[in-house]
Amino acid sequence: MLKNLRHHILLHAIIFLWGFTGILGKLIMLDSMVIVWWRLLIAFVALWVFLKIRKWKFQVYSRKQLFGIIGVGAFVGLHWVTFFLAIQLSTASLAILCLSTATLHVAWLEPIIMKKRFLKTEFVFGLLIIAALIFVSGDFSSTDYLALFVGLLSALFASLFSVFNARLVQTNKSSTISLIEFFVAFFLLSIYLIAKGDFNSSLFVMTASDFLWLLFLGIVCTSFAFLVVVDLVKRLGAFTVSLSINMEPVYTIVLAIVILGENQLLNYKFYVGAIIIVLVVVANGVVKYYMKVKALNKLK
Repeated sequence: MLKNLRHHILLHAIIFLWGFTGILGKLIMLDSMVIVWWRLLIAFVALWVFLKIRKWKFQVYSRKQLFGIIGVGAFVGLHWVTFFLAIQLSTASLAILCLSTATLHVAWLEPIIMKKRFLKTEFVFGLLIIAALIFVSGDFSSTDYLALFVGLLSALFASLFSVFNARLVQTNKSSTISLIEFFVAFFLLSIYLIAKGDFNSSLFVMTASDFLWLLFLGIVCTSFAFLVVVDLVKRLGAFTVSLSINMEPVYTIVLAIVILGENQLLNYKFYVGAIIIVLVVVANGVVKYYMKVKALNKLK
């Protein structure tokens, strides 16, 4: 029991780290694309070094699967760029709240991509999330509305790579998938920066604190967190992990209040809406769990 408790504490420590990534979007004084470029580079190198030490063998199930992983890598890059851009346009709290709506996108993407049955409960939960977002955005400025749009776009990209990865991980190692996706996202972002004329020495101009935060973001919050969560899924189960991850918005909002003082920028409507969205996301996970248990009992 004590061992299981340690695993739960470690899981929430990792989710807390993920919640901190939103804060880093404000603490690192660099453009959102530059932040993501460095994050991808550092995360790729760190994961590659670790896997080489573990004598990992590169293997993909098929060429078709490889092209699928490459496509998902593009979604990874787009998700991170839009996420950090939403943070810089408005607040870390708003960006992470938008990211919570990824569950809504998964509700309609899974029936299309995974050939799963569309669930009415997910549609209802989706409507509740939309209503909460409308309530939250009542007093927004034009910049906040732009941040809301970019944040929701980020959630869509996050749900796309989550759903596609759920298929890919059935035949390929998650470490292999992540390594390829990191590299693809880094490569595509580099091409974009070259095309814009922004791939120059300015990419390497930063303060010492920015560089240290980037190392923390790439190594600890990305590569290390990924490896730990993969192990925890095996020990605690996918449902426990996915349900616990719903605490990420809570951690980010608390950190944003303590570190960034965002409570002075956001009114009571935001926090009411945030509570509704987090409760809906958690309720969705619980409902899915009981539906799964019910389906298994019928097979017995």
